[in-house]
Amino acid sequence: MAEPSQHNTVKLGAFQAQEKELVFDIDMTDYDDVRRCCSSADICSKCWTLMTMAIRIIDRALKEDFGFKHRLWVYSGRRGVHCWVCDESVRKLSSAVRSGIVEYLSLVKGGQDVKKKVHLSEKLHPFVRKSINIIRKYFEEYALVGQDILENKENWDKILALVPETPIHEELQRGFQRLHSSPQRWEYLRKVISTPQNMKNDKCGPWLEWEIMVHYCFPRLDINVSKGINHLLKSPFSVHPKTGRISVPIDFQKVDQFNPFTVPTISAICRELDVVSTNEKDKEEHEAESEIKHRVRDYKKTSLAPYVKVFEQFLENLDKSRKGELLKKSDLQKDF
Repeated sequence: MAEPSQHNTVKLGAFQAQEKELVFDIDMTDYDDVRRCCSSADICSKCWTLMTMAIRIIDRALKEDFGFKHRLWVYSGRRGVHCWVCDESVRKLSSAVRSGIVEYLSLVKGGQDVKKKVHLSEKLHPFVRKSINIIRKYFEEYALVGQDILENKENWDKILALVPETPIHEELQRGFQRLHSSPQRWEYLRKVISTPQNMKNDKCGPWLEWEIMVHYCFPRLDINVSKGINHLLKSPFSVHPKTGRISVPIDFQKVDQFNPFTVPTISAICRELDVVSTNEKDKEEHEAESEIKHRVRDYKKTSLAPYVKVFEQFLENLDKSRKGELLKKSDLQKDF
């Protein structure tokens, strides 16, 4: 053991993490090649739908495919979301297992120089099929209307770059020029690839439609964040230095209504606390009541309260699970 002031006396690597939550980091900048409304650190209500889809897709898989129970989704405070998986068994996973999980959850692969980042076939893995079903609910409103991904030749050429160089490629190019909107061009694409003649072509099929949907809408995970046991991630309720927004938990039941632009900022919370403090002074004469109790009550009178409630509910469920496991172990020891 060494005191913090004596940390230099300890060899590098002597301290090893015993456990850590499995975390996921989804950053909007990783979608810059497929979103038209914003780029870099900028976000808007149009592209935020990407985060909504990402949360729904990853959360469903973590819950149903892996059986993880304790999942906390948190807004980063600027341009993305984080997920903390806190099950006791998960916290002890090795880096190799964590890598395997994030690989399972990754379909969009390849750097900026790779045009075709998604490769599917007619036989879809259940995870892929269920993910596409989620994307389908948002695709028309998000991609065809909001992002208008087939608005003009410059944009539809990006989609045609994902289609094999076959007669279908030329057919789509001609057809797109005759039509006048993204929804019309998308329906035409679906119609062309589903004709009996094209369905017989081993380079064409319904998976072309799925590949495009996944390419434009599927979550893009940072594998290094998830696999590393020593990787640091901004904690819930920290303040983002650029925006001043607080990194708040997201209520999964209301994920479609979550708005990053209405999240409390540190300056807003300070103003709200000033109002609370002024009102308290009018009501009571600084009795011998504990200041700590006074502070605990104060946050409930600010716009942070509903987010703290989400966090407390998550912790309560985690605590119940831990106590349940302890009881099981105790009963097993008694039986033995």
